[in-house]
Amino acid sequence: MSLSALPLSQRLCGLYVITDTRIAQRAHLVHAVAQAIAGGARIVQYRDKSTDTERRLAEAAALRALTLAHGTVFLINDDVELALAVAADGIHLGREDGAIAEVRARMGPTAIIGASCYNDLALAQRAVLAGADYVAFGAFSPSQTKPHAVPAPLALLYQARAALSVPLCAIGGITVENAPPLLGAGANMLAVISAVFSAPDIEAAARDFAALWSDCDQ
Repeated sequence: MSLSALPLSQRLCGLYVITDTRIAQRAHLVHAVAQAIAGGARIVQYRDKSTDTERRLAEAAALRALTLAHGTVFLINDDVELALAVAADGIHLGREDGAIAEVRARMGPTAIIGASCYNDLALAQRAVLAGADYVAFGAFSPSQTKPHAVPAPLALLYQARAALSVPLCAIGGITVENAPPLLGAGANMLAVISAVFSAPDIEAAARDFAALWSDCDQ
């Protein structure tokens, strides 16, 4: 069975890679993501905060084609218009990125909507009530990408797993070495940037992460 045919709870499981063109150079962005997918990444988020609309559309379209070919979940960070333009599977929203209900109305009932909830369980509960399909917590470790990110305690994942029925994503400074406690505490997905895209061998780095899961397709 292809990943795209799995139930949502199974699709939102495993290694979740987020692009960062400061790490994966633009000329090699699609190749870098292809390597990550080959290594076992199951979710890809295109994140680019620049204002170059034309380039962002071209990059997102290329990644959409790649992820479609592999049945990989493809999400856009923050930008509803871009997500709609490339027919992405969904979108990831931060605290200031728009109301979930409004985004759902624009993108439709089948779109995947994720929400950053930092270290705030109450925020996650409100996001789920508003229609979020998954929530993300972190940073659980110091992050190269967001060095000033608010820290989140491991206990938060245990609390969220007990309180929420949606998949949970952990983010922030995650490595293969510090990942197992996060999975043990209830994380379904680990969102990774540097530990995959800064690695000398992206595919091997992704494979090391992917080996941490044994039950995504069950």
